[in-house]
Amino acid sequence: MADTIVVTGAAGYIGSHTLIELLKEGKYTVLAIDNYSNSKAETYNRVRQITGKEFETANIDLCNYEALLKSTAHLDKIAGIIHFAAYKSVPESVAKPLLYYHNNLETLTNVLRLCEEKAIRRFIFSSSCSVYGNTSDLPVTETTPVQKAESPYAHTKQIGEDIVNAFALANSGFNAVLLRYFNPVGAHPTGLIGELPQNRPNNLVPIITQTAVGKNQLTVFGNDYSTRDGSCIRDYIHVCDIADAHTRALDYLAEEKNNMPVSLFNLGTGHGVSVLEAIRAFEKVSGASLPYHIGPRRAGDVEAIYADNRLARTELDWTPQYTIDDMMRTAWKWQQTIEKESA
Repeated sequence: MADTIVVTGAAGYIGSHTLIELLKEGKYTVLAIDNYSNSKAETYNRVRQITGKEFETANIDLCNYEALLKSTAHLDKIAGIIHFAAYKSVPESVAKPLLYYHNNLETLTNVLRLCEEKAIRRFIFSSSCSVYGNTSDLPVTETTPVQKAESPYAHTKQIGEDIVNAFALANSGFNAVLLRYFNPVGAHPTGLIGELPQNRPNNLVPIITQTAVGKNQLTVFGNDYSTRDGSCIRDYIHVCDIADAHTRALDYLAEEKNNMPVSLFNLGTGHGVSVLEAIRAFEKVSGASLPYHIGPRRAGDVEAIYADNRLARTELDWTPQYTIDDMMRTAWKWQQTIEKESA
């Protein structure tokens, strides 16, 4: 029987797309863990529809270590863990900091306890470009100094990376990859799966697509930044490119290509796109005119950030495949799928 990969937060946006990549490869069996706090169990049926593969699931709260231990007790060998499970809204973290510190750090420490108990040697951690803070060094490399976090969410990612590094130092043979995502967007090209937050989204692209169907209102938070058009600049990266990097990171550790216990990679296209440019890209591919208004700056937002991704290209043999137009096109296809299913 093939070794198992445990994926936490597997019904979520990036987790579900990574499930698809893992199942397509067929190297491992998969245990998908989620408590559906910001996702839906039906997402797994969409994954099965796309891949034609079965996999095991567990509905548990990772803050409960005994439940995590019980859900994995039957597994003889766990080849690795990909840890996505975390709350991720910057505005919500500003409003509810204790919720974010408790959930994001407790789930991580419990998963690492499982690694210690079951001698799991490979670990992929879902981090974020938000750890860099309001840096003036652009493009951002993996050696760019980490600045003060602009939000409690970003701070939990900084602390999370420190925890993984400390754990690796104390546990010989444990190897981890920290993946600092820039701004994951888009949806699976089939249009069968995409970003589906339980609550009102805080991320730009789902707000754009919801606005296009009259289910949301789009606010551009600030047009007075020191950028080319006054709006914030981000490095938008397609979710399928992000998912692909996770399977490559597993291979990287399995093939022992890492020369240190903890490796770090930026995942971005290497190009900055402003909020207003993203809106225009959506209008181009959809043929729709998008209503929006300019609002005040939003607490916790960084002015501009985009990646230098050369290290991931070289070490993981990873190259982003999707353009900003592709990102908007697939996100729009997914929104249209949602509309058809709810009609």
